[in-house]
Amino acid sequence: MAAAGGGEMVVVRLPPLSEDDPLFQDKKRILDNRKLSCLFQVPTSCSAADTFKILDEMIQATRVAHMDELELYFSGDDNFGPFSARNELESLNLLLKFLNALLLTANDGAKGVLKVLRDEILLKLRSLELKDNGQMVVQTQNQDMEDSLLKWGEQHGVKTKLQVAFFEGAGRGMIASENMDVGDIALEIPESAIISEELLCQSDMFLALKDLDGITTETMLLLWSIRERYGPSSNFKIYFEALPANFNTGLSFGIDALAALEGTLLFDELMQAKQVSPHILNYGRVDKATKSLKFPLSRSCEAGEQCFLSYGKHPGSHLITFYGFLPRGDNPYDVIPLDLDTSTDEEDSSSPSATTSQTSHMVRGTWLSRFGGPPTYGLPQCLVSHLRAVLNCNQNESTPEADIKENDRMVLETLLSIFTPLLEGLGEPDDFDRENACWDVKLAMDYKDLQRRIVLSIVTSCTSGLAMLDS
Repeated sequence: MAAAGGGEMVVVRLPPLSEDDPLFQDKKRILDNRKLSCLFQVPTSCSAADTFKILDEMIQATRVAHMDELELYFSGDDNFGPFSARNELESLNLLLKFLNALLLTANDGAKGVLKVLRDEILLKLRSLELKDNGQMVVQTQNQDMEDSLLKWGEQHGVKTKLQVAFFEGAGRGMIASENMDVGDIALEIPESAIISEELLCQSDMFLALKDLDGITTETMLLLWSIRERYGPSSNFKIYFEALPANFNTGLSFGIDALAALEGTLLFDELMQAKQVSPHILNYGRVDKATKSLKFPLSRSCEAGEQCFLSYGKHPGSHLITFYGFLPRGDNPYDVIPLDLDTSTDEEDSSSPSATTSQTSHMVRGTWLSRFGGPPTYGLPQCLVSHLRAVLNCNQNESTPEADIKENDRMVLETLLSIFTPLLEGLGEPDDFDRENACWDVKLAMDYKDLQRRIVLSIVTSCTSGLAMLDS
């Protein structure tokens, strides 16, 4: 992104879409249809209202650039965002990063406009609140082990503005020990304190194992960790001792919990996960300049407030399987895939919601939709368009209203024929003592309630849509 201020105009150039992005064509079509580009010109004499209007277009373009496959699928023609909390945070933080870089080299004329743009983005980030159904309650608990871990980290060069806390129903987490703003570093870990391939290669175990046939880096790291875990002189002794004695994830569900999940997406995912090898997830990269791993804030966090770390773009089934928790509030990645024949897709390629890379269809809770009435009735526009094509419900601007209503009826009745049996298969909500239930059964029932809620929302939206057509 570059800016030039000749006293009259500030030119802001956003990075172009990457042609290596598998969603490049879809995003380019949306930008073209909405007449958005990567080039913006802001007169230095521009009023605040006009400056904010241009900034809004910048944000819209950046939102599109950051869209993932699900956001592309579920965004309708009239949806300009925000598409999700993740998308909004990434978009605003990227703009903030670029504007801060431009301010370092801009002349006085450009700086005035750039500061207005930057300050407005900061205001948006500071006012952005992620919805959470109920504040987590901090529990009073003996934290000798956690205090020892923090002291160990400080001795090894770890810098933090966080402290360990225990939360009711969730276990250990982190809260801010001081007020932090956007971009502040909440946690910085030196490379020497990170268990990594580089650390392994510096150990005597690597020299002993590296020439063994067929041995992988992951296997060597596992063997190194076992030795360090029980080695009395290990530099990581306190770290390993601070780890939970048990990791309660979906992979350790008992028979009762699995029985409760039968017929759900989570049951299928657990069965598949038990048949594959573990995998490693990369959470960040070491800063080459400081030789440390940094965790900057994407939004402000006040002292005493819980500080959250993103686990990535995953549905609840994945988070339960590998991490052992179901997020509070709405998760836009909780979707139900549909096994539909996509060979007859005939979506209008000029529509921003038509995705050429999309080969499958899906639904999610219709409470996430902005529109509950026609023409989509809270359902994904791509799905509705596909069903219209399959059912030969072709229509255009000259199609009589009676025919449009009949086409909508066919689509809604088709979806009801799919989801009503699914809802019946999930059964009624179970009336059992959740407070005294085993952790895995409770988690399984929470997930089943979520899937039932999603399916019920589809059935309700279709039923309501049919009632609208009859009124």
